[in-house]
Amino acid sequence: MILSRTTVSASGRCAADWAAHEARLRGVPLRALSGPLSATVRATAIVCGVRSTDAVPPPPLFGAQNTAVSAPVVLVPEDRGPWQHRSGVVLGVDARDPARAAIDFAFDCARVQGGWLHAVHAWELPPDTARLPFGVPDADRATWEDQEVQLLADVLRPWCARYPGVPVLEDVRLLAPAGALLRCSAKAALIVIGRSPRAIGWGSVARALLPEAVCPLAVVPSS
Repeated sequence: MILSRTTVSASGRCAADWAAHEARLRGVPLRALSGPLSATVRATAIVCGVRSTDAVPPPPLFGAQNTAVSAPVVLVPEDRGPWQHRSGVVLGVDARDPARAAIDFAFDCARVQGGWLHAVHAWELPPDTARLPFGVPDADRATWEDQEVQLLADVLRPWCARYPGVPVLEDVRLLAPAGALLRCSAKAALIVIGRSPRAIGWGSVARALLPEAVCPLAVVPSS
């Protein structure tokens, strides 16, 4: 577990408190760094504070290439909501292209916290449905939604077996990913999303979540 001293001094103590609490739960040492991080740094997670005005983590944390960091990065809001006393993890899952490292991190966080896991898969109607003169028939929509539900269940099945003590809510939403996660995270202690190695910077979902999320956001790079 690593905490960026540079970020904490700029944004307050919430990130430090979150990192210390998580380190205690996991029984791992907490290390504070003042300089930029790199891919050579090994950590369970990297924790930094963000404010409502931050679009991305402060550049000193990662230097020029934030995509080089291979550990999960937990962005802790310093000015939004009493999330410190909540439990539960909201996981964003693309059931067609699941970020397995993010799923594993989310399940493990829920296990460590003794909380629940809310797995959210956002989907959209096929593009050609916009041209239908009378909208989408209810039967077709129900069939497509059933398929999405099955996709999500198939993706999560191995982790549900690996973490039998974690209660899991599987949730399929006909919404944009960021909107679906924000709606589901009002009572959560943590949001977890994946970051593809093909993504530039922090990706559109992370950027959309940062200004409005009321709990910490973990961005987990795919291996």
